[in-house]
Amino acid sequence: MRILFFAHLRDVTGCAELELACGETDADGLWRQLLVAHPELARFRGSVRLAKNAEYAPPDARFGDADEVALIPPVSGG
Repeated sequence: MRILFFAHLRDVTGCAELELACGETDADGLWRQLLVAHPELARFRGSVRLAKNAEYAPPDARFGDADEVALIPPVSGG
């Protein structure tokens, strides 16, 4: 699966994207895999939304290796 990082998450991980093979999983399983690769993401988990294939993912979403997943940090506008 292709994982995309935006804004400060890109800075924290040091990359804009990551290929991750974890089979079919739920959001918790995906986060576990992400934290293995980038433990520094742990402090952002509570505020980051997951998007699956360009749409916000509901809490019960399932993710697979063919999906594109974006980690969306909180945004503010002005």
